[in-house]
Amino acid sequence: MQTLIDRYCRLLSALMAASLALMVVLVFTNVVLRYALNSGIAVSEELSRWLFVWLTFLGAIVALHEHGHLGTDMLVSRLPVLGKKVCLALGHLLMLFICWLIFEGTLAQVRINWDSTSAAMEVSMAIFYGAGLVFAVSGGVILLHDLWRLLSGQLPDSELIGIRESDNMPHGDPHP
Repeated sequence: MQTLIDRYCRLLSALMAASLALMVVLVFTNVVLRYALNSGIAVSEELSRWLFVWLTFLGAIVALHEHGHLGTDMLVSRLPVLGKKVCLALGHLLMLFICWLIFEGTLAQVRINWDSTSAAMEVSMAIFYGAGLVFAVSGGVILLHDLWRLLSGQLPDSELIGIRESDNMPHGDPHP
């Protein structure tokens, strides 16, 4: 399962890179056309906005998998191993609940906007709101897998604190 999730996140990273490149090309081309020829690409702004939303949600999936979201370990790092495991399990259960809420809300938006079309591209707005569905399902699978690893004893103690130290922070004692 871990290999499948790793491959999925690599695919998402490639999609994010392609989306970012397309956004840059669209916006740059549109700027040049507006200043040089007093025209533009009609769908450029809308497609760039859609790509940005999808890029954000896909990036959140990859960050969740890599434990790259912000957090603090001031309390949890001082707990014994059992306390760290309990906190990690509770945190994952809360995040699964949030994924469920996101799923429920975005599913309602997809259903509401299924027949609505965007102004410039004239495609279903359900595609726009679908980013939340993809995040909720993918995030839920990643969280369930991590929770399974914790409950089955496959998660090493080194991964019980699910955050990374910032690259901007000096290493060593934070309170000299």
